[in-house]
Amino acid sequence: MPGRRPIALYTTLALGYAFLYGPIASLVVYSFNASPLVTVWAGFSTRWYWALIANERILGAAWLSLRIAAVTATVAVVLGTLAAIALARFGRFRGRAGLAALVTAPLVMPEVIIGLSMLLLFVALDQAIGWPARGWTTITIAHVTFAMAYVTVVVQARLADVDPALEEAAMDLGARPAKVFFAVTLPLIAPALIAGWLLAFTLSLDDLVIASFVSGPGATTLPMVVYSSVRLGVSPEINALATLIVVAVTVGITVAGLVIAGGERRRKRRIAKDAATWRR
Repeated sequence: MPGRRPIALYTTLALGYAFLYGPIASLVVYSFNASPLVTVWAGFSTRWYWALIANERILGAAWLSLRIAAVTATVAVVLGTLAAIALARFGRFRGRAGLAALVTAPLVMPEVIIGLSMLLLFVALDQAIGWPARGWTTITIAHVTFAMAYVTVVVQARLADVDPALEEAAMDLGARPAKVFFAVTLPLIAPALIAGWLLAFTLSLDDLVIASFVSGPGATTLPMVVYSSVRLGVSPEINALATLIVVAVTVGITVAGLVIAGGERRRKRRIAKDAATWRR
């Protein structure tokens, strides 16, 4: 019996990985298929990558999605950090329960409800004051609305692990609140800010439902283009696009892992050097 346990464990692990990553591997393989039919292999070819590069519709949608995701992530980090500090450092204040409810609502609310409510809001504002016109701006505002909730949760969890005595000590030494934030608090929560930015960027780049509600003429994001394309059948160009995204994500994760590992090694060397100095 003890000898069978590793076999069952490895079998379960292999089946799990095959279930999760098998379709992705199949997608990558068929992106090099010469046939226009994604289920019929007709030989190796890179024709669909060249066709993707020449497809202005997909490239324009990808560039729009990247711009929206970058702006969304940046604004969401700023607003989410402010909300997290208010919830984690200001104790009990009037409106705290309402703020917490408003921040956490997008986490559990269906995207259809968020998209419909944002659409009604933008239509009402456009009729009342003539702004905003549905398009790039409305998509960004809608994405910031739900992305900042995720950033708030991540940053608030990090602030809960930071000892307030560090900030109090800095203020006791004469530092102003702004100086304490930028010199003490910000470096301590920097990993959470980076994680929140990446999470908000990914959520915005991946969103389809909310963007479909609040977008307008000339503002079609990449998920909307992909969805409209696969409704008539999966195109090999979509396989090529998905392969490029997988490669970009893999490279990003690898680089981030190397940077984190390098920082950890430098931290350990610094601690060892400080310890050796104190021994002398």
